[in-house]
Amino acid sequence: MTEKKQKKPNFIVRFWQWFRSPSRVAVGVLITLSFIVGILFWGGFNTALEHTNTEEFCSNCHMNDVVPEYRQSSHYMNHSGVKAICSDCHVPHKFFPKWKRKLEAAKEVYAHFTGKVDTKEKFEAVRLEMAEREWARMKANDSAACRSCHNFDDMDFTGQKRVAVKMHKMAIEENKTCIDCHKGIAHQLPNMEGVESGFTKE
Repeated sequence: MTEKKQKKPNFIVRFWQWFRSPSRVAVGVLITLSFIVGILFWGGFNTALEHTNTEEFCSNCHMNDVVPEYRQSSHYMNHSGVKAICSDCHVPHKFFPKWKRKLEAAKEVYAHFTGKVDTKEKFEAVRLEMAEREWARMKANDSAACRSCHNFDDMDFTGQKRVAVKMHKMAIEENKTCIDCHKGIAHQLPNMEGVESGFTKE
């Protein structure tokens, strides 16, 4: 019994000594394992991120409401063949704003699965509220998603209709942003009764 009691402190002391001054091999193994785990985590993290940005992922919940509308829009199919998918407009392109938006979207996913907006009828009942929230977000970031494809500086006004030229020049002068005028682009507008308009479908 006495011998066993004497061995215990010795083991603890040896472990503590090893812990405080690990060998180079142990440090190397630890660094290598950390590096491998980091790569696997980052790869999985980005794979999950990209998957949640796909049109297929969004369609899982929105096939009965906004996806059919989107597929009738020029953002889905047009003469140039340049297509914008859901995440191009609804998810910021920069890393940190993108993750902020992903965290916010978790509440929307929760609302769908708890039955708040899981049918077309329920969706339409709160459509204006959701649309106004999205318009406010785009207004606050100066329509950053729109500007990743459309930019006043790169527009050829000679190729635009006269009314578009007039409106775009006015927008530049008045420091307006895309969403101020273009609210009904890829989706149908909600019931706008009693809501100030001043925007276009094109």
